[in-house]
Amino acid sequence: MFQGSIVALITPMNATGELDENSLGALIEKHVLAGTSAVLVNGTTGEAATLTSTEKERVIRVALEAANHRIPILAGTGTHSTAQTIRQTEQAMDLGVEACVVITPYCVRPTQEGLYQHYQLLAKTVPIPIILYNVPKRTGCDLLPETVERLSHIPNIIGLKDATGDLVRSKETLALCGDRIDLYSGDDASALAFMLQGGKGVISVTANVAPKAMHDMCAAALSSNLKLAGELNTPLMDLHKNLFVEANPIPVKWVVEQLGWIKSGIRLPLTPLSEKYHSQLREAMKISGVI
Repeated sequence: MFQGSIVALITPMNATGELDENSLGALIEKHVLAGTSAVLVNGTTGEAATLTSTEKERVIRVALEAANHRIPILAGTGTHSTAQTIRQTEQAMDLGVEACVVITPYCVRPTQEGLYQHYQLLAKTVPIPIILYNVPKRTGCDLLPETVERLSHIPNIIGLKDATGDLVRSKETLALCGDRIDLYSGDDASALAFMLQGGKGVISVTANVAPKAMHDMCAAALSSNLKLAGELNTPLMDLHKNLFVEANPIPVKWVVEQLGWIKSGIRLPLTPLSEKYHSQLREAMKISGVI
C-alpha cells in the first residue's frame, strides 16, 4: 500500500512538554510539499511511550486534519499488552488512519508463539491494514523471519518495519514471504541497500530533517537507479549516523528545533541533547545540505 520515504514523525511540544498542535500541523504540511509518501504519528520517534491515550488521539486528529487526504496518516498503536494494543488500534481505525504500525510487545519478552497469537488476534479483531514493527534493541524481543512468514498469510497484515539493520535477515524474510507483505527499513543508514534488495521503502527518522532528500533518494532506489540513489544518499550518511548519538528522538528533535520548525520540548525521562554533540550534529546538517 505504501512505498518510498515514510517519516516517523516527531511530536512537537513546548518547553513545559505540552503538545504543540500548530507546529504539528506545519510539519505535516512540509511533508506534503516535500513529497513524503506517508506520515507515521505516535511511533517511537513520536515519543508514544510518554503520551497519554487522550494525547495520542489528539495527535491523530490534528495530523488527519492537516493532511486533508493529501498524504496517508499511519499511527503507531502497539503496547506491551494485547488487550491495550487492540483498543488503541481500534481507536486509530475509527479516527480514520490508513494503517497501524504495531511494535512487538516490549518488556514482557513473549515467545514466538506468543508474538504470533498477539498479532493474529489483533488482525482478526481490528480490520485495518497492519504493519508489524520489529526493533529488538528497544523491546527485548525479536520477531523472527519464520514468525513473520506465518503472519504474512493473514490478509490485513500488509508489511513489516524491520529496524534491525540486518540485510541478511531482511533478504531471508523476503524469500520466505514473497509478495504477501511489504518490507520497510527502520534503519536509515542501511535503507538504500534494503530497498535495492527488494524493500519497499523506509520508515525514516532522517526524513524529519531532510524530507525532500529522503523522498528523492527512495524514488531513485525504487526505480533501480543505483547511481542517483547513491549520490543522493551519500551526503545524508552523517545525518543517518549522528541522529542516534543519543536515544532517538533526542537528536532529531534538537536538529528540527535548530531549523526553526519546532520549539524546544521533550518529555522525561528523555532530556535535551547533550551540548557535547551539538557541533557534530551541526556539521552533519551542513554536509547533508540541511543548512
